[in-house]
Amino acid sequence: MSFQFSIRVYWEDTDAGGIVFYANYLKFMERARTEWLRSLGIEQRLLREQTGGMFVVSETQLKYHRPARLDDELLVTADLRQIGSASAIIAQRVLSKEEQPALLCEGTIRIGWVDGLSLRPSRIPSHVAGTLERYRSSMSQPHTP
Repeated sequence: MSFQFSIRVYWEDTDAGGIVFYANYLKFMERARTEWLRSLGIEQRLLREQTGGMFVVSETQLKYHRPARLDDELLVTADLRQIGSASAIIAQRVLSKEEQPALLCEGTIRIGWVDGLSLRPSRIPSHVAGTLERYRSSMSQPHTP
């Protein structure tokens, strides 16, 4: 099961027609990824203070299916697809909670680990990579009720 994060669409998220501005789906996904990492015990501010490194978005790919509108309740998911030594790919979806379940937007986000000062790629810290690997392994195991 994917990590899920609820978001409501506010006035500031929409264009003049009351439809979510396309770039704001990336903001919704960022919030969900941050909360997903936090749920795994990976708090990004603290991690930067302790290691001097940080995750940055290095690539996005999105497909828009249907628009979200002012006051809609959304569900944003995050799933770890792949992890390497310096980056990870997260699959994300934005669903409408009002229509069961209507896919609004989906995509993949590649996050890379960089040194906080030079912004050069470096290895994801071993304890973070281990946490992500354990998460991925637990998600691939069949779950029994």
